[in-house]
Amino acid sequence: MFKFSDFGLDADLFVLISLVLILALIVFCIVLLAKCSGLRKRYEAFMNGSEGKSLEDAFKKKFENMDYINEKLGEIDVRLNGIDMNLLQTYQKIGIVKYDAFKEIGGTLSFALTLLTKDNDGFILNSMHSNTEGCYTYIKEVKAGEVFVALSEEESQSLEQAKKMGG
Repeated sequence: MFKFSDFGLDADLFVLISLVLILALIVFCIVLLAKCSGLRKRYEAFMNGSEGKSLEDAFKKKFENMDYINEKLGEIDVRLNGIDMNLLQTYQKIGIVKYDAFKEIGGTLSFALTLLTKDNDGFILNSMHSNTEGCYTYIKEVKAGEVFVALSEEESQSLEQAKKMGG
């Protein structure tokens, strides 16, 4: 038979320690029940929603919103691709050189203007002004940054300015 005295324990002390442990366990159970009750209330409020909506309705609405957003993103992507294609055809690079075409007769009202696309396609517009002779305007085509006719010094400078722009 088991005796507490064999282990150096008093039976009264053992009963007292057991009672303290039982009381601690009862308090612990009460705390757990209170926390569980609070958690259940929060769960029910979450499931019912603040306006009586169920969680399923909330998820359904969110998925409908996601479908709408994805549809709009597709439309935006199509529009952006169109804009990108248009940008490739617009003039993005500019070079301009002002000069005196007729040396002290016309002033610095003459200019060479170069407009290029991203792919260096475009034109050079050369306008030569004279007080006595009037104004002469010439245009030269640029393909891939190259011109297949002779260029004046000012036209070459204007073309180089435009080609150096990052676009």
